[in-house]
Amino acid sequence: MDREVQFIGQSGAFLDAVERASRAAPMRRPVLVIGERGTGKELIAERLHRLSTRWDEPLITLNCAALPETLIEAELFGHEAGAFTGATRARAGRFEEADKGTLFLDELATLSMAAQERLLRAVEYGEVTRIGASRPIRVDVRIVAATNEDLPRLAERGDFRADLLDRLSFEVITLPPLRVREGDVYVLAEYFGRRMATELEWDAWPGFADNAMRMLEDYAWPGNVRELRNVIERAVYRWDDAAQPIAHIQFDPFDSPWKPAAPATSAAHTPAPGLPANENRQAPVPGYDQVEDLRRAVDAHERAIIEHHLGRNRYNQRQTAKALGLTYDQLRHCMKKHGLMDSAAKA
Repeated sequence: MDREVQFIGQSGAFLDAVERASRAAPMRRPVLVIGERGTGKELIAERLHRLSTRWDEPLITLNCAALPETLIEAELFGHEAGAFTGATRARAGRFEEADKGTLFLDELATLSMAAQERLLRAVEYGEVTRIGASRPIRVDVRIVAATNEDLPRLAERGDFRADLLDRLSFEVITLPPLRVREGDVYVLAEYFGRRMATELEWDAWPGFADNAMRMLEDYAWPGNVRELRNVIERAVYRWDDAAQPIAHIQFDPFDSPWKPAAPATSAAHTPAPGLPANENRQAPVPGYDQVEDLRRAVDAHERAIIEHHLGRNRYNQRQTAKALGLTYDQLRHCMKKHGLMDSAAKA
């Protein structure tokens, strides 16, 4: 997620989380950041570091879920040459790299119990021992950890060390999901939209149509701000008329009304009993051999289908959209694409 959007928002829940991070930043104690994917946990960790007295020292990040269990301890604590197969030379771990600075541990709940035990010792005593070494190394590291899991519940079940949870939760900052950040969808959508319009070198920012903004505000945003950015940038990029407010929103980039339908059963590919294999195939469509421009032919066919159903539904666009399996906005986009808006207005 882009660094410049770290603190764009006006909702009380969002501003409270930012304020808690600002207040905890000067402390040397560990901070636990809780939040769904896409809520900006890494950005809060960066704020905690930048506003601390360690701001000019390293900020080292490790995604605990990105490494297999067999490597995570070596990555955290380092290893000596010959400590295990493939360890041809000594290597410092993330704790040593973060000495005097901040270590951000993302996806904390994925750590094995063995790694949690060694992490607890590092937090409590300020020292780490490389794999294969006999002497510990002193480190001065401020820990910021993050997860989207319910750690107290995991600790109750015995899946996370309760003593480590106690040590890491001096302050707990819970980042609100976008769906509860009242008013922030509009603010962020405008920001991302304007930025994308600038990238596309539009003369001006047309904004969003009312129906498009209602769709954005009514959506649950399971991917939070990261998902919102992608949806907005895609909507602006695909919009054809930079002078008109953006009215078409597509939440799923893989969703298309023109995707071929999957066959109902495998029997569709099996010749009917008693018929030769070539007797059960679909007959060729008349005129296909004469097509010279495929795109033009497809567009003409699409336009004819839409015109037919508009007339059949007396130009009621919502009924037409339903008949075609489209959303209202998708139909409007297609009508605009094929120059059918004027005829619809006259109907």
